[in-house]
Order: sequence, then structure tokens, then C-alpha cells
Amino acid sequence: MSSPYPEDGSARDRWILERRPRRNPLDPRRAYAALVEEEAAETGGRRRAVPVATIFLTNRECPWKCLMCDLWKNTLEDSVPPGAIAGQIREALRVLPPARRIKLYNAGSFFDGRAVPPEEHAAIAGLVAPFERVIVESHPALVGPAVWAFRDRIPGTLEVAMGLETVHPDVLPRLNKRMSVDQFRRAADLLADEAVALRVFVLAGLPWVPAAEARAWTLRSVQCAFDSGASSVSIIPTRAGNGAMDELARTGAFEVPRLRLLEDCFEDAVSLGRGLVFADLWDLDAFSRCGDCFASRRERLASMNLSQSVAPAVGCPHCGGA
Repeated sequence: MSSPYPEDGSARDRWILERRPRRNPLDPRRAYAALVEEEAAETGGRRRAVPVATIFLTNRECPWKCLMCDLWKNTLEDSVPPGAIAGQIREALRVLPPARRIKLYNAGSFFDGRAVPPEEHAAIAGLVAPFERVIVESHPALVGPAVWAFRDRIPGTLEVAMGLETVHPDVLPRLNKRMSVDQFRRAADLLADEAVALRVFVLAGLPWVPAAEARAWTLRSVQCAFDSGASSVSIIPTRAGNGAMDELARTGAFEVPRLRLLEDCFEDAVSLGRGLVFADLWDLDAFSRCGDCFASRRERLASMNLSQSVAPAVGCPHCGGA
């Protein structure tokens, strides 16, 4: 018999952890993935596609146990050995094709000292010095002097990616992120004051949000991100598969969103014309219910990510595109 989702923070941590499947085995001296892909960017007053390297660092799990997170599957239970993070970046860059920008994503916060040791920041800065922009992740609670210190080490622009997730007043506290919208805005203001660029992650299709309201809440969250100074916003459909979300799905509190929701939310956000917007395409087939039109719909979203304009919808005689 399933137990109700707790309202207490520490009880939520236990509830979430108890439902997890096993994490993936990883080598602490190797990034678990690395790739280069084109991404739309504003450069020199013009919008164009630039090659961006993304290195998925292997490191300690994030201390926050967010309800919807599945990134912990590719993390370690303990901190990596000294020099491991810089070594991972060095090895990944050795085999990756050239790129102009780089993302150092570590399934948590780059400024969490137990995940990315501050002693390695100088070596990391040296490795990313050739890139015009360096993008790292952070929880809003860790935005502060460590960010400014790393910014001062690199010749390029520093961009910090933060998860706002949603502005829904009842749902955000239940995501166990230990953050309010006001706290997010304060962190965003600090970044703006220090001339650090901001990228924001927003979720589409959340638990406890009726399907008829999901699109509107996503758009409100995107608007809040741009109001907070974001130069780009990534819209991520909420996934199952981490144990906790599967439990909520069994009890009816969560339904895996349809691909159509991501399409609608992406169109809404692009139409705002307030900044760059990206639809997250990772594991996209998990949200599709029709094999006949999925490839075309995925290609449409990928094209819109680069063009930053709404493309004609894909018609399908089997599902009607719905």
C-alpha cells in the first residue's frame, strides 16, 4: 500500500530516497557523457547557431533531494578524488570536436564544494579558457562569492543555469527544492548585479497540477524567468522513472505529460519574443504516444530550437498531432 506524500521536508527526503531504483555504475575519473551540438545564441547583436560542448561530469550527488530529479542516477555517493573533475574535463576536451561555448553540467551545483572541489577551480578555469562562454549549474542558495571568484578566473562570459521549475505557489514547495520564488529572484538579482548571465530551467507537466492548467502554469513560469533577467529558458517535460514520480503516478497525483504539452508550451514561450527558449529533447520518446509522427515532431522541435521561431505543426492521420 502506498504512503501519502509527506508535508515535512525531512520526511520527504526519506520518502523520495526509499523509492529510488539503483544508480548507474560510474568511473569517478571519467565524465559519464560528452557531446557537441548546435545551439541558438545571441552574438554580436545577431542571433545565430553556435557549437556548444556539454560535459556531463561524474561527481557526488546533489545535497537537495528534489522530488522530480532523476539526475542522481549518474552521480556518486562519495566525493571524487582530488584532481578528478579537472581530469574529466581534460579527457573529454581531448576527444570532442571544436566548440565555441562549453557547459559543465554536474547533476547538481558546480559551486557545491563537495561535488566540485574549489581547489580545482583554477585548473578548470584554465581548461575552459578558450571558450567564449562557460555555463554551469547552481542551486540559488549557492549563488554568492564562489560564483564571482570563478567568474574572475575565466576570460569568457560566465552563465549560471538555475532551476526555477514552477511558480505554482502550492507545487513548488512540494517539489522539495527548499526554495521559494522570492529566493530564486534574489539569486537572479545577485547574478545580474555581478554581470553573470542567467539560464533558467522550467518544468512542463507537474504533479498536482490539472492537465487543463499545465500549459498556463508553464507560461507563467517562463515569464517569471524572463522577468528575473534570464537570457534563455529551457522547458523540460517532467519525467517518470525515478521511483518517486512513478509512485505519484500510481496514486493519480501525476501523469506523464504528452508531447503535445511541450509543443504548446514551447510555442507560447517563443511567441513571447523575450529571449532564447529551448525545448529539452532528451528522452523525448517517453512523451510520445504515436510512432508514426514522433520523428517529424522531434525534428520540428529541434529546428525551432535553432530558428527560435514557430514552425508549422506536424499533421498525422493516425493521432491528429495530439
